[in-house]
Amino acid sequence: MAKKEFQAESKRLLDLMIHSIYTHHEIFLRELISNASDATDKLYYNAMQEGKTGVTRDSLPIHISIDKDARKLTVSDHGCGMTAEELEENLGTIARSGSLAFKQQMDASEDVDIIGQFGVGFYAAFMVAKKVEVISRSEHTGEANIWVSDGADGYTISPCEKAEDGTDIILTIKDNAENENFDEYLDAYRIQSIVRKYSDYIRYPIQMEMQRSRMKEGCDPEKPEYEDYMELTTLNSMVPIWKKSKSELTDDDYHNFYKSKYYDFKDPVRHIHMSTEGAVTFNALLFIPASAPFNYYTKDFEKGLQLYSNGVLIMERCADLLPDHFNFVRGLVDTADLSLNISREMLQHDRHLKLIATNLEKKIKTELLNLLKNDREKYEEFFKAFGMQLKYGAYVEYGAHKELLQDLLMYHSSTEDKMVTFEEYVSRMKEDQKFIYYACGETAAKISLLPQMERLREKGYEVLYMTDHIDEFCVKMMRDYKEKEFKSIADGDAGLESEDEKQAVEKLSETHKDLLEQMKEALEGKVAKVQLTSRLKSHPCCLSAEGSLSLEMEKVLNAQRMGNEQEVKAERVLELNAEHPIFKKVASLSDGEKIKTYAEILYAQAQLIEGLSLEDPVAYANAVCSLLSES
Repeated sequence: MAKKEFQAESKRLLDLMIHSIYTHHEIFLRELISNASDATDKLYYNAMQEGKTGVTRDSLPIHISIDKDARKLTVSDHGCGMTAEELEENLGTIARSGSLAFKQQMDASEDVDIIGQFGVGFYAAFMVAKKVEVISRSEHTGEANIWVSDGADGYTISPCEKAEDGTDIILTIKDNAENENFDEYLDAYRIQSIVRKYSDYIRYPIQMEMQRSRMKEGCDPEKPEYEDYMELTTLNSMVPIWKKSKSELTDDDYHNFYKSKYYDFKDPVRHIHMSTEGAVTFNALLFIPASAPFNYYTKDFEKGLQLYSNGVLIMERCADLLPDHFNFVRGLVDTADLSLNISREMLQHDRHLKLIATNLEKKIKTELLNLLKNDREKYEEFFKAFGMQLKYGAYVEYGAHKELLQDLLMYHSSTEDKMVTFEEYVSRMKEDQKFIYYACGETAAKISLLPQMERLREKGYEVLYMTDHIDEFCVKMMRDYKEKEFKSIADGDAGLESEDEKQAVEKLSETHKDLLEQMKEALEGKVAKVQLTSRLKSHPCCLSAEGSLSLEMEKVLNAQRMGNEQEVKAERVLELNAEHPIFKKVASLSDGEKIKTYAEILYAQAQLIEGLSLEDPVAYANAVCSLLSES
């Protein structure tokens, strides 16, 4: 029998198939099973058209068998089969897809999923096989033929015998190479894992003989003896949970699916089951975890949803389906409305993908708001794990996602002593209150002790305690909420002083102008100015900042410095309580050295209160001891 050659273009494409197009060798089994599913779908469709009875999906299994001694792996189906001419057309010419042609002819309303599009997936078999045999009998003619090829040299087609309609694809697996272990494709459990990974939701049973063990009959239970036996096992689930009606499923069904698929011990705080038709048609099953994975806030974390096309896994993590601010969401999307590339491993960036991502983003926000409204305890559990990511999302891209995310953010309230939203804060604002006040610090307990808090408590103003390093960057980028500007209590002008108080302070400042200048000079450029304030009550001093860089931002940025990067400095202002005995003491001094000592001590105290480190703690201790020894 004469061997036929592939066309020159086909030879080059076959070489690409084997060496370049597919990233992982295991993909070959996904492609062969998908082709078997397509062939079975064609027979099933034809049977429905002809009104045949007794043809069900369960009666049309796809079978996998392994012969380790002969190094053969066989994938068999009970589909439509191929004639000699179809073998020539579909397998002799690479990239001719019989599935695509059939899909174009069939009624779009029929419940049949045709997966193949390009007619190249079959040739992935040559990544693991040194010889491929295809034995096929057409349902139309009842005649069988065998197609045989050992790669780019060509192929033969000849008549043969086959008892039933359908196709057997027999791979003679390659011998192991230095860096390639091909024996794994002759291991039943490895084959089972590949099927479950990529083809778990093919709608026909995928069956294989699996070795099992059982106790021998009649043996002593106290000294049990076991024997091996072979059992026909269905490897795939067939009907994906996301294609079932919501009314069929319980919370336990969703939770068990989530925990088994994503290896989480906790139930998710929310599941989202979507089925959308219109400009783009897709099914989605999303989960909002209760806690973050151990590597979530590291560069090793990879976002993305699993992407299926008609139940076949295309991508393990499709990052384009999730925005960064919702990258904690886990789950999957199943759609046929995608432009896949030739290997079906990657997506072309098209409008369908963007439409799906936009739909998912809106739905995730809606579900989070519902969780916030209807199950506050669970939302706070979620926010504790992923609130940082929402804040980051509101900050990046110059606040482009502010409107989307602002109602999902929460902070500890000084008056409510619990987490509150911006909306809740604004609803309680005093009539004369202009700003949404916030304060930054290490913990809520430490923030509550800041000197600036006394005046705000006196006025009955609520303050949001911000303890994450991203917080102040976030609110400064957001600027306002419902036209109420965010204002740090550490800002130079926090809007707390009345006009009378401002005038009184200005008058005192003029009186003590020389003293304030002398104290500034004593601090040798550490502060931009020393000024009096009326916003302090029992405390003698505090630090504030002028300009766009706050003291909290200075701390965060300096903590992130790399190597010899220059240290950033906010324009610090030392504010003094004009009514405090300490200031009155300093004002009574005439000794320039003592004024300098008091200035250094007050500045050091203000730094400590703000959580800033002292450049020379020994000098501070000596200065305090010096004053104490004089008293």
